[in-house]
Amino acid sequence: MPFAGDRKHRRILRSTPLLPHNLHNTGQSPESTFSGASFSGAVFNLSTTIVGAGIMALPATLKQLGVIPGLIVILLVGILTESSIDMILRFSRASKSNSYSGLVGDAFGGAGRTLLQVGIVVNNAGLLVVYMIIIGDVLSGTWSEGEHHLGVMQEWFGHHWWTTRSVLLLLTTLLVFCPLISFKRVDSLRYTSALSVGLAVVFVVITAGVTVTKLINGSIVMPRLQPELVDQASFWKLFTTVPILVTAFICHHNVHPIDNELRDPTQMKYIVRQSILLCSTVYVATSFFGFLLFGDHTQDDVLGNFDGDLGIPYSSLINDVVRISYCLHLMLVFPIVFFSLRLNLDGLFFPYAIPIGFDNRRFLMVTSFVMSLIYVGANFVPSIWDAFQFTGATATVSVGFIFPAAVALRDSHGIATKKDRRVSWVMLILAVSSSMVAICSDIYSCFLIHS
Repeated sequence: MPFAGDRKHRRILRSTPLLPHNLHNTGQSPESTFSGASFSGAVFNLSTTIVGAGIMALPATLKQLGVIPGLIVILLVGILTESSIDMILRFSRASKSNSYSGLVGDAFGGAGRTLLQVGIVVNNAGLLVVYMIIIGDVLSGTWSEGEHHLGVMQEWFGHHWWTTRSVLLLLTTLLVFCPLISFKRVDSLRYTSALSVGLAVVFVVITAGVTVTKLINGSIVMPRLQPELVDQASFWKLFTTVPILVTAFICHHNVHPIDNELRDPTQMKYIVRQSILLCSTVYVATSFFGFLLFGDHTQDDVLGNFDGDLGIPYSSLINDVVRISYCLHLMLVFPIVFFSLRLNLDGLFFPYAIPIGFDNRRFLMVTSFVMSLIYVGANFVPSIWDAFQFTGATATVSVGFIFPAAVALRDSHGIATKKDRRVSWVMLILAVSSSMVAICSDIYSCFLIHS
């Protein structure tokens, strides 16, 4: 049910991006000379939104599923992601909505809009906690299966109070994150996004190079092509990969902010396609070469494997380059995910206020509050797999697939085709069933651990 009267107008205004198009040339903002984002800048920003921490957990999904099913599922999720974003864009045009929450509000009213915003906040907050966990693992080390893996700072400088996890994360927050999350326009991050995508490619190239080198000298065994099912617990454990795969492609929360800043909005469909293709290629290569390199010893966070002897010359140097490059990548991904988190959290707490980009006090207050919570969460959540399972099986599935399918099936403006309905039902059934099974398998796994 749509909103009514002036309240509808104010809530729709609140759902606009930090710099709406109609404010570019009004003199109301110091950034009013902005003429629109470019195609390449938008591709890098959307690709950076996608290629975050999920890439580090993908080799572990192949460890659970086997090479053939794992790669097939990665490509399938990529195809479904493109379909869901295409539906979001088309239905947004029809409803004249310039935000994801505005689209859902148009279809399901205030309750649906609020529920989506909660999902985005939970998903993005979970992702950012994961990013900080990985950064902490790289810099200060981590424990896995009773073994301590040193971080690069501890390897270089030894154990000191300033090489502890909490101190290094605090320094990263103050020196790196705070300057980057202070931007009020997503296009301002296009250069850091381009660099972050480049760093992800560096990780893939190095991993592939090490794997090929070890294949040539015959020190790599054939990986499992199919999942290993030895008991009921191993069967249920297969479904814990669902949240990881869904999280790896989630980017829906930044589609509208990027689209709203485009110089030519008709390019958005092609931007999405190029980004999904680029990220799928990176994911397939990372998953295959990562699992081939480490086999059954692949950790939940494959970066943890890059702290020992790789069996090739200059192993220690390669380990450090891989870990540092990906750590820098995550630092550059962080602000673009934080952008939509801040926007949607502000929409929940201040639904009728002016856009947050025009209220410096509220901008600083919300930014500081969210950054503090993420920092605390990163120091208390023990594993990225735990964080992925929680957010991926609930909020991420909802934001990425359930809401787009529901909007298409609701079809408030009568534009849905038969293909839209078929795809929506497939997407909805797969999302709901896999989410429920993943949650149940997580509960079952926890029960086995504590029993």
